[in-house]
Amino acid sequence: MKIEEYLKSLPENIVSGEDVQLPEKSFRDIFDFVGLQENDIFYHLGCGEGRGIKIAVEEYNVKNARGIDNDKEKINLAKTEFRKNGISAEFICKNIEDSDISDASVVLFWFTDEKIINSMMEKFNKLKHGTRIVTIWGPLPDCIPEKVKFPYVLNTVPFKKAKNLQEQLLAIFGVKCVDFVTAWEFAERYTKAIGPVANDRFLTIIQTLTIWINARNLGVSCGDEIPESIQTYINIMKTHFDIDFEHLLK
Repeated sequence: MKIEEYLKSLPENIVSGEDVQLPEKSFRDIFDFVGLQENDIFYHLGCGEGRGIKIAVEEYNVKNARGIDNDKEKINLAKTEFRKNGISAEFICKNIEDSDISDASVVLFWFTDEKIINSMMEKFNKLKHGTRIVTIWGPLPDCIPEKVKFPYVLNTVPFKKAKNLQEQLLAIFGVKCVDFVTAWEFAERYTKAIGPVANDRFLTIIQTLTIWINARNLGVSCGDEIPESIQTYINIMKTHFDIDFEHLLK
């Protein structure tokens, strides 16, 4: 089975992060990374039950916090919980593409659907200068990050455009080329950031191979040869799990 077919068989949230409730520590890491402050208006797009909103309000004392999600049940749970505990925040049940975020100063955005991303880029580009957009795993399309603490990536309006994918990739990893060690380190940071997941080492291996192969295909991997470690994991995936990566090597 090709890796694309395998990924389609997994729960979407394991691969993309959508519908995942980040651990509290990850939210604090993100808010420290972005420099969340008392005068900020914070939006969490895809907020779920509002764990991030709660931390932003109670610990970072943001001016306003708004969570947007199209899951009515989760939004109702968040509203009930916040009302019960006397926490002031706004929850909106709506598709994020149809939502007004024009007053935002900080936005947490973690989606992989290209249609959603492209639609949101139109909104993001219209936000006031200095607005910070935090993503997880990857930056906004065609943009050079303002700063990176992988897997957290910060872009600031107006966005800095990347000349090409190579420039963007190297800006994310902060290296001149991507080797096995870099790919593994960054894949492991991601799996740790999204919290306990089943078979997290297995997911780390998949993400490592994905990072390295993408780097190779973009011409920014280190050296011309496939590292022994990469080839070993490719063979393990094929032999023991019937998951094929080799067709991705151009």
